[in-house]
Amino acid sequence: MKIALITDAWEPQVNGVVTTLVELVREIGRAGHQVEVIHPGLFRTRPCPGYAGIDLVVRPARLLREKLDAMAPDAIHIATEGPLGWAARSYCVKRKLAFTTAFHTKFPEILNAALKVPLAWGYALFRQFHKPSSGVMVPTQGVLRMLEQRGFRNLRSWTHGVDMSLFPYHEQVQIHPDLGVLARPVSLFVGRVSYEKNIEAFLQLNVPGAKIVCGVGPLEESLKARYPNVRWLGILPRDALARVYAAADLFVMPSKSETFGLVMLEAMASGTPVAAYPVDGPLEVLGQSEGNVRGGVLHEDLRQAWYQALAVPRHEARNRALDFSWIQAGQQFLGHLVPARKGATTVTPIQPNEIVTQLSSNL
Repeated sequence: MKIALITDAWEPQVNGVVTTLVELVREIGRAGHQVEVIHPGLFRTRPCPGYAGIDLVVRPARLLREKLDAMAPDAIHIATEGPLGWAARSYCVKRKLAFTTAFHTKFPEILNAALKVPLAWGYALFRQFHKPSSGVMVPTQGVLRMLEQRGFRNLRSWTHGVDMSLFPYHEQVQIHPDLGVLARPVSLFVGRVSYEKNIEAFLQLNVPGAKIVCGVGPLEESLKARYPNVRWLGILPRDALARVYAAADLFVMPSKSETFGLVMLEAMASGTPVAAYPVDGPLEVLGQSEGNVRGGVLHEDLRQAWYQALAVPRHEARNRALDFSWIQAGQQFLGHLVPARKGATTVTPIQPNEIVTQLSSNL
């Protein structure tokens, strides 16, 4: 099957959406499908105002049309709601082609925090974007219910995965020679240093030990100046990031607007438990069974979550991460795709027992 994946978020950007899409493309490629990624690097771009590190495509319609016409894909997936996503949406609507979309990020919350745009306005715009989609892929049940309440339709559950080989398990917290001597326990945050991450809730925590931040973003310089005792590591290669996860005693997720939170899975795969608020992303990733959270601790008081997470055995965090795989995520994605036009080929999702067999062979 030929799949066109159109996204405003792609390498060299570093964020959870890019990681998700890169892993997804790799997985469905392994399954024998041809994926062509149409991304900002193929077009003329300009920096996104107020959001360093993000480039926006300028007038992509003609070149996008040429690429999609030449490819004649069996299925079209529009991953983001940026300029390239809107251009792809327009292309499909004009040609009466069916397509799917995804809701990765709560951009209305970002617009509200950064520019004071009312949430209702942001969600009205996004609802219009996704209205003609044959299936809107959503990473958590909490976000799915929220979107339903806001009038979104054709919603589909689509989980994500984690690369267990890239983030190996360590039963004990590791020593990271490049970090020098750090006071224990070490608390870690990985992600965009941006409005939506509520990162000051982490930086202001009155807890012992050292704090590390991996990531960059529009708030980085101001927060660095205000919190000089925090170790700011910027963007790290994925293998170097894995070593930092392994050197942390716990991972702190301060965001209250996370749609999933892939970085939590990466930390848990290493054996590092998570402290977070009980909101959409953490609720899905950490998992709840009869009131017990498996991969860390959720609490309305982040400081309480921090103290309790220190007592979570590292093997429990790892075991929760094992519930997520890119094999399963890839098969879910393929099963949600729709034929772009009559006669186009899509796939029948494999059955759960087949997924278990594939997972077992990869562990």
